[in-house]
Amino acid sequence: MAQHVPKKTLRVVGIYALMVVVPVLVSIVLLTGGTGAATTTRAETAGGHPLAQLLLSIAIVVAACKAGGSLMRLMGQPPVIGEIAAGIVLGPSVLGALWPQGAEALIPAGILPQLNVLAQVGVVLFVFLTGLELKTSLMRGRGQLAVVVSHVSIAVPFVLGVAVAVAAYAEFAPKGVGFLAFALFMGVSMSITALPVLVRILKDTNLFRTEAGVVALTCAVVDDVSAWCLLALVVALVTASSLTGVLLTLVLTAAFVAVLFWLLRPVLVRFLNRTEEVALRRLAPLALVGVLLCAMATDWIGVHAMFGAFIFGVVFPRGNAVESWLLDNTGGLTAALLLPLFFAFSGLRTDIGLLAGDATLWLWCGAILVVAVAGKLGSAALAARSVGERWSRSLQIGALMNCRGLTELVVLNVGLDLGVLSPTMFTMLVLMALVSTAMTAPLAVRLDKRARAQEEAEGEVRALSDAS
Repeated sequence: MAQHVPKKTLRVVGIYALMVVVPVLVSIVLLTGGTGAATTTRAETAGGHPLAQLLLSIAIVVAACKAGGSLMRLMGQPPVIGEIAAGIVLGPSVLGALWPQGAEALIPAGILPQLNVLAQVGVVLFVFLTGLELKTSLMRGRGQLAVVVSHVSIAVPFVLGVAVAVAAYAEFAPKGVGFLAFALFMGVSMSITALPVLVRILKDTNLFRTEAGVVALTCAVVDDVSAWCLLALVVALVTASSLTGVLLTLVLTAAFVAVLFWLLRPVLVRFLNRTEEVALRRLAPLALVGVLLCAMATDWIGVHAMFGAFIFGVVFPRGNAVESWLLDNTGGLTAALLLPLFFAFSGLRTDIGLLAGDATLWLWCGAILVVAVAGKLGSAALAARSVGERWSRSLQIGALMNCRGLTELVVLNVGLDLGVLSPTMFTMLVLMALVSTAMTAPLAVRLDKRARAQEEAEGEVRALSDAS
């Protein structure tokens, strides 16, 4: 016996069919019957699934960098070495040479511009956090030592880099690039100390609170500020089309720095001191707007977006809820997701195959490494010794100041983007950055053990002398 269907149910079904099913059927007819359907289908087929491909490439990059970083940590090296090496492996040097089809399938050439945009955002945030984490209090009582060691360890390698440029310009400078631009970038690339990587090395090796660690960190703070300012000056000289343009860029840069230090910082200090912590945490994401605006301003001025982000980090007030939020949230996302994209993008631009089979190029690469290490390590050690440090500690300070890491990659990518460095020279300098960073931790630890043994022996001699 058929079950009676309530009139209300029939009415609901009828309304649903009229208001939902019928419009859907009409839409299907209109969409499939139009002339644009075939075009849309062809476009989708040709273009594939760009978002899916981008997400796959990001996942591969992040996983490879994480694996490389974990492997290096097990070997006693800072994870950044493995992360940079993972980027090189994914590029034409390894995967592209052994399996070109696989490399193109995993990270297609069409994805690179999108990866580059994300990588540049990551670098801007990284540089901002570097400025935010600068501990200028470390310089108290050590100003003379910090200024002497840091500036000597910039000036001497810079001169040596210019000397290398004199010999290498004819063979390695890109066509149309003047000697001044090429030499300036060679000098800057030899002068870098990577402060964030140095901090990680000091913590991983338990040297963070040692005498040499504190001295090296203090010098690296001054070195980092000086190096970013020097890079800004070099970019201004390279990008400006005339002397008037250079002067205008420098004046605008000085005005930008003055506004941030003398106008913006006092306003931020008053606002952060007068606002409740709960409200500050709600407003904390607006600080990222400030980072992006400052980066945009200096990019418009002509000294690169990173400089604006760095200065904003330096002037941002410390010890408040906004700073804590930025370090806790922005730092984790930047390190876990965005910086690996920068490593990969740098690796994709590093082609060791350009040096393969040419002994002369490998000799050049070795010479650049020797000059870079001798200039940075040697000059820092001699400067530390000249201001009263003992030789064992001076050499340890020099070894720590020789760390280049991510900051060097940032500078090299700027040079490549501006067309000042050729792909071959870029590859040589990337290898120099990797080797000099990789030797920092084991060399510093060995020198620390030698310095401790020497200090213990001298203590025993003094004890025996006092007893007699």
